[in-house]
Amino acid sequence: MIDKQVRDVPAALGGVEHGATVMIGGFGETGLPEALIDGLIDRGIGGLTIVNNNAGTGSTGIAALLKAGLVTKVICSFPRQVGSTVFDDLYRAGEVELELVPQGTLAERIRAAGAGIGGFFTPTGFGTEVAAGKETREIGGRNYVLEYPLFADVALISAFRADRFGNLVYRKTARNFGPIMATAASTTIAQVDEVVDAGSIDPETIITPGIFVDRVVAIGSRFENEMWAHVR
Repeated sequence: MIDKQVRDVPAALGGVEHGATVMIGGFGETGLPEALIDGLIDRGIGGLTIVNNNAGTGSTGIAALLKAGLVTKVICSFPRQVGSTVFDDLYRAGEVELELVPQGTLAERIRAAGAGIGGFFTPTGFGTEVAAGKETREIGGRNYVLEYPLFADVALISAFRADRFGNLVYRKTARNFGPIMATAASTTIAQVDEVVDAGSIDPETIITPGIFVDRVVAIGSRFENEMWAHVR
């Protein structure tokens, strides 16, 4: 089996190219792969299409990526956050494009990509701007909108623990979008608190099997402490 652990964030992000579509796990700040996002900023990788539940909070994470001018399009379900003006300002200035997707539809489009599903009909959004230009169909007396799977070049996710083969365990709600994003990208990169020996993780607790993960980088508590110190 392949050892997927890499030494640091720059090594983990090797091969991520300008113009890539990048899925970023997290729900707000929960489960957000902050170290990997900071790595993108440090490398200056631009022209990115970002797929996330939202368009950033405060001035860190995705908001910092936007502020650095590295994002051309955001695909999300909740673009505005209290106290965060970065996306708002860029969008109003015409410097970033938005594709607004209802949250359940966003999750299902990502899941469909990972499951090899060519498309699906959902009632969500029918009769609204969300359905503009899309195929609609009446099924069983109810109206539906056709949605297509959402793929990415890269998925950046955060997990609690991994073994060196890339099997991942998440911490509670930090699990959110990580598992489905890992299946829908050509390359999945996971930042974790720690990497343990193969066989150390109870198979029953593994949420994302290593077959869906290409690289794992251990960030540990040092990064977590620095992040919280910054928040304070």
